Parts: sequence; structure tokens; C-alpha cells
Amino acid sequence: MQKYFTYIAKCKGGSLYTGYCKNLKEREKTHNEGKGAKYTRGRRPVKIIYSEEFNSKPEAMSREVKMKKLTRTKKLNLILNSYS
Repeated sequence: MQKYFTYIAKCKGGSLYTGYCKNLKEREKTHNEGKGAKYTRGRRPVKIIYSEEFNSKPEAMSREVKMKKLTRTKKLNLILNSYS
């Protein structure tokens, strides 16, 4: 069964980017090759620092929308709490 992920990536300069994908390693590589999202092209290197796994694309996309609405502080808290 195909898994999908919602992720937060840290970009050059410390900004955060949120997206979804099927393969985290490949997505990070794509971002760093300048072939990913327009936002990340000029903010390389990009490192995926947080992810959540889902069983369907709609679930991952729905979570992405919710995560994009979070403030930077709430995203950082989400990331920090995942290491606890």
C-alpha cells in the first residue's frame, strides 16, 4: 500500500516550507536540485525536519492545508514535540 507524507522542511535562512509527497528522501533531493516547489528553489539547501505518515493522498493533502495555516511558532512546537 502506498504511503503519503506531510512534511516540514527547513530552508536556507531558517524559513519553513510545508508540503506532501510519496517519498521523503526523493522529495528532499528534488527540492535541493532546484526542481521542487518554486518557494524552495532560491532557498537551498532544504532539509526535511518533520513528517507525518498517511494511508491516502487526500489525508496527507488535508493535513498539509492545516499545517500551512499554523504559525511559525506552532510549527516549531510541533517539530520540537516530535523529538520528546
